[in-house]
Amino acid sequence: MSFALHGLAVCSGIAIGRAHRISHALLEVPHYVIPAKLVEAEIERLDGAFAEVRRELGNIREAAGAAAAPPEIAALVSLHAIILDDPLLGQAVRTVIAQKRCNAEWALVQQMEELKEQFERIEDSYLRSRKADIVQVVERVMKVLTGLPRRPVAGRRHGQPAVVVAHDLSPADTVQFKQHQIAGFVTALGGATSHTAIVARSLGIPAVVGLREAGQLVRDDDLLIVDGTRGVVIVDPDERVLEEYRLRKSELDLDRARLRMLRSAPSTTLDGQAISLQANIELPRDLVQVREAGADGVGLFRTEFLFFNRKEFPGEDEQFEAYRRVAHALKGKPVTIRILDLGADKTTEGGFEPPKMNPALGLRAIRYCLSEPQMFLVQLRAILRASHYGRVRLLIPMLAHAHEIDQSLALIARAKEQLRAEKVPFDEGMEIGGMIEIPAAALSLGVFLRRLDFLSIGTNDLIQYTLAIDRTDETVAYLYDCLHPSVLYLIHRTIQSAARAAKPVAVCGEMAGDPLLTRLLLGMGLREFSMHPSQINVVKQQVLLANVAELTAKVAGLLRIEEPERLREHVARLNEHAG
Repeated sequence: MSFALHGLAVCSGIAIGRAHRISHALLEVPHYVIPAKLVEAEIERLDGAFAEVRRELGNIREAAGAAAAPPEIAALVSLHAIILDDPLLGQAVRTVIAQKRCNAEWALVQQMEELKEQFERIEDSYLRSRKADIVQVVERVMKVLTGLPRRPVAGRRHGQPAVVVAHDLSPADTVQFKQHQIAGFVTALGGATSHTAIVARSLGIPAVVGLREAGQLVRDDDLLIVDGTRGVVIVDPDERVLEEYRLRKSELDLDRARLRMLRSAPSTTLDGQAISLQANIELPRDLVQVREAGADGVGLFRTEFLFFNRKEFPGEDEQFEAYRRVAHALKGKPVTIRILDLGADKTTEGGFEPPKMNPALGLRAIRYCLSEPQMFLVQLRAILRASHYGRVRLLIPMLAHAHEIDQSLALIARAKEQLRAEKVPFDEGMEIGGMIEIPAAALSLGVFLRRLDFLSIGTNDLIQYTLAIDRTDETVAYLYDCLHPSVLYLIHRTIQSAARAAKPVAVCGEMAGDPLLTRLLLGMGLREFSMHPSQINVVKQQVLLANVAELTAKVAGLLRIEEPERLREHVARLNEHAG
């Protein structure tokens, strides 16, 4: 019997294939007492399992690098390596074995449950959701302890590619699917920023998440259609529906081929407005994708990826070399380097840090940098040195107060003085910009425009802070709305204020890469977009079909609408007659 399931679309496209269920029912284990003389051997067995998983994760990370997989994948695998090495997991389990003289499997599950309970008591929903990572790491160790296969088998099933169906997927498992013919992902859990969503978008694989009933209703080898645009999964479709989706899939494949032909076309609207389409990157190796997309530069270099998963901060020379490589490779195109945005969900070294009540509102980004001036100074020197090799711009995240800008500018001036004294060359006129991602900043723009050379709107955080919605919490994901009138007001206000001050302004959040919002942003006055490289030609197609003069008038009326549903209708109409 054919039926449809509805979830959250996180990677567009259509997948047709056979269901391959990934089971995670490993955590119901027996409890037995072991003789005192065998306790040490049981601890060694546990240590051996941890060592084996550590090797597995290292191999997966290396394979991801060798295959030029997106950096998000390696970062997610590294997160599991950090959890594996945390004393609250490994050392605590050894203690349970020694004190209760129990088998390693039971001790491991007991400690996992203890950690899950601790995370459940954390008010911040993002940290609370990290309990899923603990479970995934424990499952991987359990497979070693029990001798079960540790690599999910996926590929063609009955002559068709597989659609992976799971309760949840760990990044370590998901990255391995790149080696197989995986058509799509379907998970019971997850939101727009879950591991599955991030990896699916990085690999360009259609995915629908948040289908809580999928585990009970979908069986192995069921024929599935995954509509990653509408968030629908059709189980055992009839021939008519199947043929319709095959046709839609062929059309999408042709559209993608045509989009690749836009790579070298200038980003200019029908009425002659030049639009800059730049790329967001995490590491220098992302330059391959930047070049393939024909990007106009790098609008956001997220430097925190250089700091992740290490015990010590990278030194000045290491940072300088990473920044220099990107600046040099772009041959005069702009490179906007955002200073370290650590804090909240992003940390540098192993271990579960003491829970913070509201980490997204705590010591992160510029607040963290100013609290660590020596570390900050090292990064500033490295960025300044790299500015000698290309058109480098420096971007300060999460600004809310004038004194944060003033303190940052003072440290930049000190870094310049040091480099001059050492006769190290750098660009004396390097532009300094600020991110607008806190409503307070969007409502007091004069303070920023008087002190800075350019602005960049981080829409992901701006929406989160404006609507008081944790964007990583699946239980409130439906409230995360980029078209909320208040969000659009703040974005439009920022763009117009920057234009009046003759200061460049960009959007570098997810909104920049959404082709359904391109015409809206153009009508607001945006002329600089920065996005994942894979989205550049999709957005460029919209730019080439747009008439900015017409859009400006239409969007001005649209922004006066306060009723969300009416506003959505008008945005939809804006896209109906593209070109």
